Amino acid sequence: MTLPHDHFAPKGHFNENPKHPAGHIVSKAKLLVIALAATSVFVLAIIWPNSLPRFPLGYSADRQFIYGLRAYVPLAPPVLPPSHAASDGEAIIELFQNLSRTTTWKSIANISFEGDTFEPEGLVRLGPDRFVVSSGEYTELTKKYPHPINGTDRTPGKGFAHLMVYNGNGERIADATITNEDATEYHNGGIDYDGRSIWGTISQYRPNSTAYVYKADPFSLRPKTILRHNDHLGGIIHDTVSNSLTALNWGSQAALTWALSQIVPDDCSIQKPQFMVRNPSYFVDYQDCKWLGQSKFYDGASVMLCSGVAALDGKYHLGGIALVDAKTMSPLAEVPIMLHSALGVRMTQNPVDVSVEDGKLRFYWLPDQRNSTLYVYEAE
Repeated sequence: MTLPHDHFAPKGHFNENPKHPAGHIVSKAKLLVIALAATSVFVLAIIWPNSLPRFPLGYSADRQFIYGLRAYVPLAPPVLPPSHAASDGEAIIELFQNLSRTTTWKSIANISFEGDTFEPEGLVRLGPDRFVVSSGEYTELTKKYPHPINGTDRTPGKGFAHLMVYNGNGERIADATITNEDATEYHNGGIDYDGRSIWGTISQYRPNSTAYVYKADPFSLRPKTILRHNDHLGGIIHDTVSNSLTALNWGSQAALTWALSQIVPDDCSIQKPQFMVRNPSYFVDYQDCKWLGQSKFYDGASVMLCSGVAALDGKYHLGGIALVDAKTMSPLAEVPIMLHSALGVRMTQNPVDVSVEDGKLRFYWLPDQRNSTLYVYEAE
């Protein structure tokens, strides 16, 4: 359509044509600008984030494996906090000695975590305003075999391993998918933090299978494969004094230790552990562990704090926390936990972290799948 000449006339001539008053034209222009702005906001805020692909590891795009990132919000504090071993580890060990079956647990906070958390497995607290969660998303469930095949009892299934970051209010800062789309190794286990890196394991979701150990930069969540292993691996800790890794297999039935000094950088091949020890405790299956240091209280033993559950008779779930000698797997102190979430899940079902606040021992648990709440409890 050809516009009349008076549409392009100087401002003083607009009112000369009653069919096209100046106010009508300005109103249309404003409406057009508003409509375009609203459309842009809708696309950028709603459609674009939800349509982002999950790039496989190694993709050359700038976003690589990260999606759902809150713009301009750092993933970690500008100055990383020290590890437990370098800060409150010994205090945690000493305060743990005061715990018992009769300990009164005071609820400090219930923080709802935003979005789908899938199945959380590990938790690292980077100060009061950053929580890193390792979790597994299952797109094809495992199926039980009628009888064991090649030493395992089920199909591998499919899914994604995630590392997620939340702030102290439970708002999701980032969600990083750190495995390929069709990977059979997608079970992201417990995680540990050594003051510089986050250490984790990714395995097939079945016993007697395969796994690898990775470490991730807290500022980017980008993982680097360290070694591979011919069995499922779950919880892991990094002993920075001996520079060794200790990881637990399916059901924490055994612990395997590797000396990092003997691992060739960037090799990423199957590495035989320096030693493996059977777990002598049948108290609970440890889900997530934190290295507390080589403890003076325990005569220099390498001590980790672990949290977990045991299914008894297939119905009752016993919860518990323990201090464990990482070298021998001998329990040093054990305490049952009877707390459960609002959804009825035992509090120690999955991730754990711990801190000392005003001389009191404080635990952070994230037991529920998909719709998760961070439960913060303090031992009275």
